[in-house]
Formats: sequence, structure tokens, C-alpha cells
Amino acid sequence: MEIVSNLLNDTIEFYKWSLTIADKRVEKWPLMGSPLPTLTISSLYLLFLWLGPKFMQHREPFQLRKTLIVYNFSMVVLNFFIWKELFLSTRAAGYSYLCQPVNYTDDENEVRVAAALWWYYVSKGVEYLDTVFFILRKKFNQVSFLHVYHHCSMFTLWWIGIKWVAGGQSFFGAHLNAAIHVVMYLYYGLAAFGPKIQKYLWWKKYLTIIQMIQFHVTIGHTAVSLYIDCAFPHWMHWALIGYAITFIILFGNFYYQTYRRQPRREAPSKAAANGMTAAANGAVKVEEKPAVENGRKRKKSRPKHD
Repeated sequence: MEIVSNLLNDTIEFYKWSLTIADKRVEKWPLMGSPLPTLTISSLYLLFLWLGPKFMQHREPFQLRKTLIVYNFSMVVLNFFIWKELFLSTRAAGYSYLCQPVNYTDDENEVRVAAALWWYYVSKGVEYLDTVFFILRKKFNQVSFLHVYHHCSMFTLWWIGIKWVAGGQSFFGAHLNAAIHVVMYLYYGLAAFGPKIQKYLWWKKYLTIIQMIQFHVTIGHTAVSLYIDCAFPHWMHWALIGYAITFIILFGNFYYQTYRRQPRREAPSKAAANGMTAAANGAVKVEEKPAVENGRKRKKSRPKHD
């Protein structure tokens, strides 16, 4: 118990110390005063993952067609707003794409960058609705480990990003990701219209390819920052590289399983054996030719009833 107590005390002391170097500009912003609201929302999300399927088990799936159209196109607008704000504010502040330290002053453009990143963090909380809609529509196969890991970790970890580094190099990943999410939610919004539109959405697999390219670009950009010793917290750089690698592995596996893996073909001998077994069990109807005796067809005798 003493070890646990000491560990808890050390954690609390470390958190108190970390608050002394946090971004003072955001501490009064919604959800930023404490990690508890973010952790509570994420915990409720995980609870719904457990209770939602149980609730829907004996119920018909909701269609939610109009809701999905409104939701997805709203996310297009939100992500485009984030992309636009980051693009305009970073240009006005003279940001460098190679190395940009965090400016914690109340400069108008720097605060605008921080505000855009805060909206990006909020958008990750809103994206929890993706999972809610999957479960209400009983699309349980869509709620994979990748899906849950991506949604839950992004919202939780970006609270840390906004709390300590709401600016500087942080803008690059958010800027890139917001652009990709504009295209992604545009696809989902169009798909919600039904088969008439879905036949034109042949480019679904390229969304996964673009996302994987994004992670490679992020790692490259971060590695360059480390190489030139950019005045941005190195712990954040290393954490971002590790985090991006997990996504490359998970998205790469998803792409392979979905678009590249071919179903195994049964060997001819095995297929023949399966066919014989099916016939023996009455699963396959075998057509028998009528017996011929002395050039005349022999009439089948009627089966006797037990």
C-alpha cells in the first residue's frame, strides 16, 4: 500500500508541476480547466460501447438516413472551418512548416491558431457520434479495435495538446487531418443518400491510402524537427512519432484485410469431397436417369409410407 500511496502522491505532484508550464491562454476555455470532463466523456463513450449493443440486441436497427446526412455534412463544414482558420492564422503569423516553436503570447494571430486547435479537439469529441450511429444501426462489425482506438485516443490526447502546446508545430498534423476529414465526411454524407449515389463512390479505398500517407508525412515532418533541434517540446515529438506508427500498423492491416486479401480457394479434391458429403446429406439434389429395361422405361415404384 505504501508503494501505491507514494506513486499516487508523485503523480499528483507531477501534475501540479506540469500545470505551471501549461498554456495560460486556454485555462479558462471550455473543457480545459481540468482533464475530468474529457475523461468523463471518454468513459461514457466506452460505457456505451458495452451497453449499446445490449440495448439494441432485440430491437430493429434505426435507419437514421436524414440524421446521417445532416451529421456528415455538418462535420464537413466544421472540418473545413478548422482547416481554413489554421491556414489563414498561420499565414498571418508567419509560421514555418519546418520548425515553429509555440508562441504563448496574446498575439491576435497566435490566439486564433490556439482557438482553431481547440475546435479541432472539440471535433474529436463530436466524432464519438460515429460509433453511436454504428451501434444504433446495428453495424457492429464497423466498431473495430481500430475504430475505438482512433476515436478514444484522439479526443483524450488532444486535450493534452491544447493544454500545453496550443500552437507551434501542433498546427501541422491538425491542419492535414482536418483536410482529410473534409473529404472523408463528404464521402459518408454522399453514401447516406443510398444506392443511387453509392455507385459513384468508387474511391472509398483511397481514403484509407490518404490516411496512411498522412501518418508517414507526419512522422517525416516530426523527424525533421528533431533533426534540426526545433525549439518545440521533444517529448511531444517522440510521442507523436510513436502514436503515428500505431496508426500505420492498424490502418495498414485494415487496408490489407479489406482490399488486398483474397479468399482462399478450396483444393479440387477437397471441393469434390465436400460435394459428395453434401449429396449424401441431401444438401445437393442428384438427378437420377430413369432405368431402362429391354428398351422400355421401367416405372418407378411408389414409396411406401411408414
